[in-house]
Amino acid sequence: MSELKTERVPIMFEPRLLKEVDDYRFANRIGSRAKAVRRLIEVGLSELNETQKADAEFSRP
Repeated sequence: MSELKTERVPIMFEPRLLKEVDDYRFANRIGSRAKAVRRLIEVGLSELNETQKADAEFSRP
């Protein structure tokens, strides 16, 4: 994503979750924690949207 980043969002993590973010970051050779967190959020939201679409399609009469 090459959009200009203009918004700052302070966030606190439990050590266990931060370790998972860091593990993901290093495994995927991502240059910064912030970029890893953004990528994880994008992937999670995309998956959520796909799941919701599939659920809506399945529940149609």
